[in-house]
Amino acid sequence: MRDRFRDLEAPSASRKKDVVLMATVSSFEGLQPPTRSELRQFAELFTPLFQASSDEARRQAVAALSQCAHIPPAVALFVGCQPIDIAAPFLTSSPAIDDETLITIARTQGSAHMKAIVSRNALSPRVIDALVGLRQAEQRLAAPVEVEAPSIVPPEPPAPSSLEDAEAVARRANEEEMRNKIRELARHVSRPDGDRLGLRNLSPIQAALLVRFARNREAVLFATALADGLSASRWLAERIMLDISGQQLATTLISLGMDFLDAVFVLERLYPHLAEPQHSVTRAWMVLDGLDPEECGARVEAWRRADTYTYLPEETETAHLAHEVPPARDRRIIGRTR
Repeated sequence: MRDRFRDLEAPSASRKKDVVLMATVSSFEGLQPPTRSELRQFAELFTPLFQASSDEARRQAVAALSQCAHIPPAVALFVGCQPIDIAAPFLTSSPAIDDETLITIARTQGSAHMKAIVSRNALSPRVIDALVGLRQAEQRLAAPVEVEAPSIVPPEPPAPSSLEDAEAVARRANEEEMRNKIRELARHVSRPDGDRLGLRNLSPIQAALLVRFARNREAVLFATALADGLSASRWLAERIMLDISGQQLATTLISLGMDFLDAVFVLERLYPHLAEPQHSVTRAWMVLDGLDPEECGARVEAWRRADTYTYLPEETETAHLAHEVPPARDRRIIGRTR
């Protein structure tokens, strides 16, 4: 037993590196604001110490750096590119990351890093535009590519040797066709609620942006993100939000497949009267719970079709007039003079 306590008293090599890392970060915290030479020295020391330390020490170091107002840009980029379980607190709360570093991390890392960046308390318009552009690029890359399947010629059934055999073959074919129809009807009737194949869906980044803008009551940015989710004009999104009852926005969020609790939060933040309690839940909950997803989808698609007809009417009218041929009586024929 005494020997085991002696082992605990003697720190291992990895433990010593953890202690050195935390001591370096603690010393750097006391230098705020650091000088240019101190920033350079910290950048040279931090990376090798971080790589040689344990995961727990890395998390503690990143959590401490998240509170520093000044960090070398190279260290900020290095920490932001770490696995999300380590880099998450740094990406969501560090005031020392500039816009260029955030955009670089969003472009080079996965969607988990992008969601952490979206959760920041303040995002510049430049970063928001970059996140929306990256989401659109991911959507284009994720679009299924139609590949023409090679034509497979079914083997011809053997020729019937008698009239009874022919009737049996025809009867089996009719039974198989009837079974296929029953299977298709069963699949249609028993479609699970979570099956949204072929429907318009919000991406995780779009949903996070809508929740963020609703939390801060940034109506202009919320309308922009909603128009992007609908693939429609900005005017349609604004008309939906102008319904102060929240019914049209609730219909839109249900049709886009937004999480129910997130949709409740959005309605309560944008329309404060929907946050009032009613029957042990809020009015926003009651509004969303009374909507049918299929009806919501059909209604929003009708809005989108109408939006495509009315969006940019001046340009449409100009294009129509440009292609219109004047009547014959308005044409003038000028002959050559002799």
